[in-house]
Amino acid sequence: MAMRQTPLTCSGHTRPVVDLAFSGITPYGYFLISACKDGKPMLRQGDTGDWIGTFLGHKGAVWGATLNKDATKAATAAADFTAKVWDAVSGDELMTLAHKHIVKTVDFTQDSNYLLTGGQDKLLRIYDLNKPEAEPKEISGHTSGIKKALWCSEDKQILSADDKTVRLWDHATMTEVKSLNFNMSVSSMEYIPEGEILVITYGRSIAFHSAVSLDPIKSFEAPATINSASLHPEKEFLVAGGEDFKLYKYDYNSGEELESYKGHFGPIHCVRFSPDGELYASGSEDGTLRLWQTVVGKTYGLWKCVLPEEDSGELAKPKINFPETTEEELEEIASENSDSIYSSTPEVKA
Repeated sequence: MAMRQTPLTCSGHTRPVVDLAFSGITPYGYFLISACKDGKPMLRQGDTGDWIGTFLGHKGAVWGATLNKDATKAATAAADFTAKVWDAVSGDELMTLAHKHIVKTVDFTQDSNYLLTGGQDKLLRIYDLNKPEAEPKEISGHTSGIKKALWCSEDKQILSADDKTVRLWDHATMTEVKSLNFNMSVSSMEYIPEGEILVITYGRSIAFHSAVSLDPIKSFEAPATINSASLHPEKEFLVAGGEDFKLYKYDYNSGEELESYKGHFGPIHCVRFSPDGELYASGSEDGTLRLWQTVVGKTYGLWKCVLPEEDSGELAKPKINFPETTEEELEEIASENSDSIYSSTPEVKA
């Protein structure tokens, strides 16, 4: 009998969660940042969802958020016409980068020295974070608001998406190399450095393209409109979520639907695999993040697989537990937080 998927629910946001990103694996584990329309991006321990801190300072909805590889810096994009860079260890705001319109997306170079931004004014901007007073470099060419912008090919190129177009740019010459046009709105874009794969979602389609040439690799059709998709680091699976509140897991090679889960109480806006591939996170209109196991029943993070005692007649079942937490304490936590394993997070700076 297959084990039931039991997601971890991370509460604390008060509005829809619209973007999330994982750091790389650091000596302290890996971390997860979430962007929310409540204007208060949050940092969490990636494998457990435990709240670490909230970055306070934006005066509008936060549309995009990212962490650098070693989780020492965070960047956020917001409706208050700013992008902000933060010290992800102390929670301090390092700089505010003023824009002329809503900012939707931010991305660090691998060395964390430059920040790429994009938004409603249709311009890509590159900021030298070692010279915050300097004017950013600007790249024009998009004909509608930019939804996502990412460094690729070891920061030699840039990928960006507006309403119905994905463009590839050369960083050195600041010129467009190639573009892809779609017949409907592009809802998300993910870049996989290993293999140079670009994952694009539009309508019910999940499309894979070469990030170097933009040539198509393959595409899958989902049963509902998809807002976001993510490819497993080993390229075995992909997960996707969208308007029907469900998460879908597919075999990347065959396109076969392996599983589908309904856990959220609203459309899913973003989904991403962890850097080790052991879990994937989803953010929703319902204001929560949920963490899901890639291999259900495996002991990992807060999931503990409890096998039945011999001859007990019970089926093996997954169980969520806290490290070094007694059964009595666990029951007390559950009674205090009936809707979530996390308490409501305090609105304080990290």
